Amino acid sequence: MPKQPRAVLDNIFAFSPNRETLGATAYLIVENNANILVDCPPWDESTEEFLTQQGGVQWLFLTHRGGISKVKEIQKATGAQVVIQEWEAYLLPELTVQTFEKDCTLSPSCQAIWTPGHSPGSSCLYYGGHGGVLFAGRHLLPNTQGEPMPLRTSKTFHWTRQIQSVKALQERFTSESLHYICPGANTGFLRGKRVIDSAYEHLAAIDVQGLRELEPVL
Repeated sequence: MPKQPRAVLDNIFAFSPNRETLGATAYLIVENNANILVDCPPWDESTEEFLTQQGGVQWLFLTHRGGISKVKEIQKATGAQVVIQEWEAYLLPELTVQTFEKDCTLSPSCQAIWTPGHSPGSSCLYYGGHGGVLFAGRHLLPNTQGEPMPLRTSKTFHWTRQIQSVKALQERFTSESLHYICPGANTGFLRGKRVIDSAYEHLAAIDVQGLRELEPVL
């Protein structure tokens, strides 16, 4: 049985890795009247009960195709509006979804950002609380030192576009607007830390030119 979700920040909870999404980590942002589920947690009665206890779910934001699991069941149980970047909406043909092209505002403090590369519709969700939190999906993942990096694999859709997306995030944020990153996988590399802190400093330190020479790791 999956463990109970744990608080990673005051109003942000991380679920146990989901086997159906290759060990991806989903998150819940608890806001006034607009709770947002980021990607799909392991779906069972305990997860549904937890979400109900937190006030339900208004939005289910999918960071990329690899975060999709039992979306139909989650939407039926919660009534959540599903949001996904337009390039990957075809993967949910039987559902009513809200799509976006580049940016999308879910609440006064939450904006979706298209960051293609890992997959065609790979996206991040920015939350303005706590000095700025970026839910990075698999666009940025902890390396073995726990630092956020784009990871090039044999399944990466377009490495050059992913590098461009990293650069766009470097230009979009500052040390005042981005304090934390919540990665969508590889959380074991955080070694007990619940989030990546000093997020903008780590983001700004990524050598985008050097990334172009990397070979796929898998």
